[in-house]
Amino acid sequence: MASVTTRRAALSRGSSGLAVAVVLALAAALASPARLGAAADGSRGGSPDWHVVSVSKLLPRAACSTAATAASNSSAALSVVHRHGPCSPLLARAGGAPSHAEILDRDQDRVDSIHRRASGGAASRINPARASKGLSLPAHSGVSLGTGNYVVSVGLGTPKKDFAVVFDTGSDLSWVQCKPCGDCYEQQDPLFDPSQSSTYASVPCGDAHCRGLDSSTCASGNKCRYEVVYGDQSQTDGNLVRDTLTLGSSQSSDAIQGFVFGCGDDDSGLFGKADGLVGLGRAKVSLASQAAAKYGAGFSYCLPSSNGAAGYLSLGAAAPSNARFTAMVARRDTPSFYYLDLVGIKVGGRTVKVSQAVYAAPGTVIDSGTVITRLPDTAYRAVRAAFVRAMGGRYKRAPALSILDTCYDFTGHTTVQIPSVSLAFAGGATVALDFSGVLYVAKVSQACLAFASNSDDTSIGILGNTQQKTFAVVYDVANQKIGFGAKACT
Repeated sequence: MASVTTRRAALSRGSSGLAVAVVLALAAALASPARLGAAADGSRGGSPDWHVVSVSKLLPRAACSTAATAASNSSAALSVVHRHGPCSPLLARAGGAPSHAEILDRDQDRVDSIHRRASGGAASRINPARASKGLSLPAHSGVSLGTGNYVVSVGLGTPKKDFAVVFDTGSDLSWVQCKPCGDCYEQQDPLFDPSQSSTYASVPCGDAHCRGLDSSTCASGNKCRYEVVYGDQSQTDGNLVRDTLTLGSSQSSDAIQGFVFGCGDDDSGLFGKADGLVGLGRAKVSLASQAAAKYGAGFSYCLPSSNGAAGYLSLGAAAPSNARFTAMVARRDTPSFYYLDLVGIKVGGRTVKVSQAVYAAPGTVIDSGTVITRLPDTAYRAVRAAFVRAMGGRYKRAPALSILDTCYDFTGHTTVQIPSVSLAFAGGATVALDFSGVLYVAKVSQACLAFASNSDDTSIGILGNTQQKTFAVVYDVANQKIGFGAKACT
């Protein structure tokens, strides 16, 4: 800036005050971090409207870093890792992670499942051949979602055996594969053996948990059998049972006695090497509901910014002091889902001009298992246009990636500057997304806006897990509200 200083001094000696003012303004503009790039502290001049990130940090770590731990006082806090990341206990034996295109294609299967359930189009998907195994109870038809992306470890039985299971806010019934198994997929750990547990018991057909299932039948011996069909056509059938569930440690204070879950003996589909699933939906049979008496009605989790790091899942609705809350909304057509009211979106600090009615008409589900946030088409087009305008011509465009149509090539850059994205919810809660919630980065040459269109304005919007990364997401069921606390995984 020496040339600017010299020129300013010369003008101050012989030019008018107006000329001096013009040059001073020019000097300030040239010195501005917004013009020159990142400031020394890595921000864009301290502006909350931009993310400035080193390109070397865009991609996930090749090795596992478990530095992130539960920011919770609950004794029932579990470590959460991505099922396809280096911290996953499943990856080494699963033949490697699927491609980004495969992950996003499966994500669309899950979204289609949510939309079918909301529109009442699930009944035709139940497999009648499997349902014929039991005949005495009427089946309540329903298709569950495709399985999720994040894994926790839980203990079952007495003495306990540990299992790596996917956790999912869009599912109710928890289950693992059990011996004897007529048709089971290959999983990470040995199958759960009921004969080795002193606290195992079958659930009878007349039990409220059995009667509340979407699809149940009654087998010989008055044993309740369940069936769950997922949107990607994966399926699990088995007996509904009770046993001790241990969370966090082997201490008895972390055990839920008589936990009801599925003991799968006929399972197939895209479960990878996961030993089963833990459901956190709103139905009576979910882990969240069964644990409410012990830990309080609610739970929270933090999903890490990188697949190479760890987050947490904690039972109970304890919230960080910086959490911002919005109302938890329920709908009769999909009573297990957690809804909230999205009312607006900001890009680069500027509100995208979309009527609140566009978001309100279909409603919005928050879901731990959907990867990419889905917006009504009108809203998505406006957000995309605002993002493209803010990006300008600084970076080359890259080809689309599956459902993601707005991608950039950062090859040759050492840092990138990306406009912030904030979500506004009813009641005044505004959530400024982490950088990892703005872009889905397949590789340096293909980093995409992490939002997608529903292709219409009538299908339910979905707040996906990419946008939830690094937040303490608090499901305070007792007080019917959902909260977001920033920077919770560290």
